[in-house]
Amino acid sequence: MSDISTFNGLGSSGASELFQILRDGRPRTRTELAEKMGLARSTITLRIEALMELGLVGFVDDAVSTGGRPSSRIALKAGSKVVLGVDIGASHLSVAVTDLTGHRLREAARSIEVTQGPDIVLEAVVELGTELLRDSGRAMTDLLAIGIGLPGPVEHRTGRPINPPIMPGWNGFDVPGHLQAHFHVPILVDNDVNIMALGERNVAWPNIDNLIFVKVATGIGSGIVSSGMLQRGADGVAGDIGHIRVHNGAGVPCHCGNLDCLEAVASGPAVASRLRELGVEANTSEDVVRLVGAGSAEAVRAVRQAGRDVGEVLSACVSLMNPSVIVIGGSMALTGEHFIAGIREVVYSRTIPLATQHLQIVQSSSGLDAGVLGASMLAIHHAMSPQRIDAMVLGLSGALTV
Repeated sequence: MSDISTFNGLGSSGASELFQILRDGRPRTRTELAEKMGLARSTITLRIEALMELGLVGFVDDAVSTGGRPSSRIALKAGSKVVLGVDIGASHLSVAVTDLTGHRLREAARSIEVTQGPDIVLEAVVELGTELLRDSGRAMTDLLAIGIGLPGPVEHRTGRPINPPIMPGWNGFDVPGHLQAHFHVPILVDNDVNIMALGERNVAWPNIDNLIFVKVATGIGSGIVSSGMLQRGADGVAGDIGHIRVHNGAGVPCHCGNLDCLEAVASGPAVASRLRELGVEANTSEDVVRLVGAGSAEAVRAVRQAGRDVGEVLSACVSLMNPSVIVIGGSMALTGEHFIAGIREVVYSRTIPLATQHLQIVQSSSGLDAGVLGASMLAIHHAMSPQRIDAMVLGLSGALTV
């Protein structure tokens, strides 16, 4: 980091600043770039050459001529490099190779229990990731970064899981270090709901700066985007709404040790347990979804009440965060309007009109793909950050002249 900070005495290679302008994919001429950055064309040319040598930008079709020689335009080469997005769930693994815009080039999924431990699960990540790179015709040198979502609390700074309740054997495990030994690129790790928030925003709400993504499945959690930035909090547990106590509970124990946590009352397994008490056979979130789809009155009522319980907690979140959109994802969202109607009923009745007048509460549009999409975006944001571009430029021969 110290080499980057002293580069040209400016804390930036200059090329990285230029690259941030070109990240939007819009082609521009050297003249346009020089005017935008207030620099000479010769300086712009040097910076373009550095980015071209890295394979990150290139020439596109000529701009419209105004009478003289047409000007060549430069743009991001989205397909020149790739990242891996990895979504590790309680019982599944999804991996995708994407270009620098998040477009999926190859993807694969496998059923695997996270309880098998980090060595087995991460070896599957290595296997699938290597296969996908090969099948997409990419070399390891084309890979810039890997983003990973885990179904538990993560210390984002180190990428290590911290006391994850459904991940025995993972506590404190060096996930980035384990994978870097094979892939030799930066490894970014976050909790699954945070990366789902990134994926959903990129797919459906790119212009929304204040959004809450809520995952309701085996567990319950949320990812918070505020002022366009993902909020992790001081210790990486911002959005952990699953362990807020709700009033509808009847002394239901939660695996965290407390009673009547939202997760213990309104998650998929909690709804299934309530249905079994009523004599309806249900063991998983998927069973609940199936029963609602089949028109079970008991299942519909139980799901609607679970939605109200989630809405109780979200009404406080709305007053605190004032989001424009709340997106509901996870397997319980597949019950459709019954669940979301319960959420809306409570949020709109318990929150002041000013906070809800423009609020949308919607089902996730990216569905079960949100995790792998968000993991890809986590990797892309890191790989294309000014710091990483600086580091790559500094690695070029003659970088100090840029």
